[in-house]
Amino acid sequence: MANKRDFYEILGIAKNATDDEIKKAYRKMAMKHHPDRNPDNKDAEANFKEAKEAYEMLSDPQKKAAYDQYGHAGVDPNMGGFGGAGAQGFGDAFGDIFGDIFGNSRGGGGRSGPQVYRGGDLRYSMEITLEEAAKGHETQIRVPGWNNCETCSGSGAEPGTKIETCTTCGGQGQVRVSQGFFSMQQTCPKCRGHGQFIPKPCKKCNGEGKIKQQKTLEVKIPAGIEDGMRIRLTGHGEPGVNQGPPGDLYVEVHIKAHSVFERDGDDLHFQMPISFATACLGGTVEVPTLAGKASFEVAEGTQTGRTFRLRGKGIKGIRSTIAGDLYVHVQIETPIKLNDQQRQLIRDLDGSLKSDSFKHNPQEKGWFDRVKQFFN
Repeated sequence: MANKRDFYEILGIAKNATDDEIKKAYRKMAMKHHPDRNPDNKDAEANFKEAKEAYEMLSDPQKKAAYDQYGHAGVDPNMGGFGGAGAQGFGDAFGDIFGDIFGNSRGGGGRSGPQVYRGGDLRYSMEITLEEAAKGHETQIRVPGWNNCETCSGSGAEPGTKIETCTTCGGQGQVRVSQGFFSMQQTCPKCRGHGQFIPKPCKKCNGEGKIKQQKTLEVKIPAGIEDGMRIRLTGHGEPGVNQGPPGDLYVEVHIKAHSVFERDGDDLHFQMPISFATACLGGTVEVPTLAGKASFEVAEGTQTGRTFRLRGKGIKGIRSTIAGDLYVHVQIETPIKLNDQQRQLIRDLDGSLKSDSFKHNPQEKGWFDRVKQFFN
C-alpha cells in the first residue's frame, strides 16, 4: 500500500475536480499510454493500468468518498474497502471512455460496432499571378480521387460472391481481451475493424470497393487573396473507413513574384526612374497600375527616394471594404554617355548653381554642418 501513488497525482488533477475534469484527465492519459499506441512499451502499459485504476476509483462517488477519507486503505479489497470491482466493471469503464476516444458506438450489452474513421486531408499547392490574386480567378486542377469499382459495384467482393459477417468479432469490429484483472477492447485481427469479411476479394480493386483515378475540380480563387492562404474543397480528401466521411482538400495559394509591383498587404509598391530634368522642373508622370494607367504630378525639385501615394490604386483584400494604395518610389537617373556638348552644358549649369550653392542644394549646408560638428 505504501508504494501506490496517489490517484489524484496519477491523473494530474486536484481533489476538488469535477466528474468531467476526472474523465477528461483520464482520456488524456489513456490516449497517451494506450498499449495499441505504444507496442512493447512496458512503462506505457504500467502507466495505462495505473490511470485506469485511478479513474475507476475516482469516477465512482462511493469509492471516491472512501478514498478521500481513508486513502488507499478505503478502497483495498483486502481491507474491506470498495476496491476490486472485477473485470466486468472495469471493462465498462474502459468502454465508456474509449468509446468517446476512438469513435466506437456502444449498443445493448456493451457491444461495439465497427470503428468508423474520417478520411485524411490532402493539400494541393497552386501558383497564381498578382493580377489573378487581385481580380479573382477560376481554374481547374487534377487530383487523385476514388470511384466505386464497376466490377463489384463497390462491395469489394468478387462478382457472384457475398460479404460475410466476421465470425471472430460477430460483426462488431472489436474483440475483448482479458489480461488478468484488466479487460481491453482491441481491433479484430481478422476483419481489421470492419465487422465483415470478404472470402473472395474483387480482383480489380483488391477488395477495396474503390479504384483510384484522377479527377478534375473547379477552384474559385476569391479576389484579394494573399500568399499562403488556403481554400478548402470539402469532401475531396481521402475516403473514410467503414463508411466514415471523407477528408477535405486544401488548395494552398502562392503568388508569383511580379516584375513591377511588390505587394504589402493591400498596398502595392514599385520603384520608378525619372529623368534629371523632370526632377528639377517637375511635370506629369504616367505610371502603371493593376487596373491600367494613372498619372500624377512630380513637384519641382523632387529628390531621389521620394514617395508618391496614389490612393485606391492598390488591392482590395478579402476582408477589406476599400482598396489599398499604390506607392511610387522615384529614383533620379544620372545621365550617362554624354557627348562633348552635353558635358559642357552640365559644366555650365554646375557653375551657375555653385554661385548660390546652399540655395539650390538645400541638403548640402546641413550635411557640411554635421561634418564640421563631427570633426570638432
